[in-house]
Amino acid sequence: MVEIQRNPTRAVQIGTATIGAGHPIAVQSMTATKTPNIDATVSQIQQLTAAGADIVRVAVDSKKDAEALNEIAKQVTANLSVDLQENYRLAELVAPNVQKLRYNPGHLYHHERDKPWQEKVKFIVNIAREHDCAIRVGVNCGSVDPAKKEKYDPEDSISPMLESAFDHCDFLESLDFNRFCVSLKDSDPRKVVEVNKRFAGKRPDVPLHLGVTEAGMPPDGVIKTRIAFEQLIGTGIGDTIRVSLTVPNNRKFEEIEAGRGILDDIAHGRVRSVVDFNTNGLNIISCPSCSRVENEAFVDLAAQVKEMSAYAKEHDITIAVMGCRVNGPGETDDADLGLWCAPNFVNLKKGTEELGAYPYDEILGKLKHELDKLIESQQLT
Repeated sequence: MVEIQRNPTRAVQIGTATIGAGHPIAVQSMTATKTPNIDATVSQIQQLTAAGADIVRVAVDSKKDAEALNEIAKQVTANLSVDLQENYRLAELVAPNVQKLRYNPGHLYHHERDKPWQEKVKFIVNIAREHDCAIRVGVNCGSVDPAKKEKYDPEDSISPMLESAFDHCDFLESLDFNRFCVSLKDSDPRKVVEVNKRFAGKRPDVPLHLGVTEAGMPPDGVIKTRIAFEQLIGTGIGDTIRVSLTVPNNRKFEEIEAGRGILDDIAHGRVRSVVDFNTNGLNIISCPSCSRVENEAFVDLAAQVKEMSAYAKEHDITIAVMGCRVNGPGETDDADLGLWCAPNFVNLKKGTEELGAYPYDEILGKLKHELDKLIESQQLT
């Protein structure tokens, strides 16, 4: 075993699991079933728990989801984390049934826009305190607090994430609430390393949830995640992890297996990645399959995009394939070409430019046309 000096983070209890303060690094995943489908969601939670998940996250985006979660919680023993989306008030309905509430600072602006974010966070904290829940402040590169984003150069995606995280930590502590952790995620493993190292340098006491968002399909998604985890965990940073993979619903356990495998390799000194990650060439990013996905055809589409675009592997191009309205619009903006999937059509984008919406059976041809144009323009410069 390799001796790693862990950051001196404080302990945060999440049901029967405790992260931080030298406790074993907890491994998480997220359900990909539709939350109102109680039997399927219960089955998947049990599958993830059997694979070794310490915490399982479930998305709740409506009162219907919240009602289903009430029944789901009665049938499982897992430590449950709920993924609050735009409607932060759903915390009141789900907190009695879960052990952790996760909110995204950027998403707080989508609901009750005239209300200060501090008031919304105070509401969540009061609910968490009442029902013995921990909180995760989930800062994501594709949905940064807009007020923070405007203050920095568009090329600087890390500074607004850090400022948002620091502000929320300070505010939570001003409410005398310390039972929280923070995540700072990006699809680029180098940025994940930088932003988490900078955060830990200033707030080594706050437990960190590590992950590379939209890592994509195996094996590439596992490799990207390994690159970030080895450089962070190997230096003592990180208290809980999730490997976010685009996989079919019946293979969500691969996230747990990959996470456990990476942790075991790090513990035994089997470091496989390189510090200087080569970002040249085609880069396919896709969000993990989860219950927010609008159409399960998204997973097959991501695989088809990877296969179709293989001829462009030598070109420095990023294609993003997103599965829902939550991640889709914002998190395709930085890609050269982006797809975000609605129930019956796929939106095609070139950077921030909307190129149209097309049926699932037509989108590959439209994407290839734009990819060919992009390759041609690169060759002319």
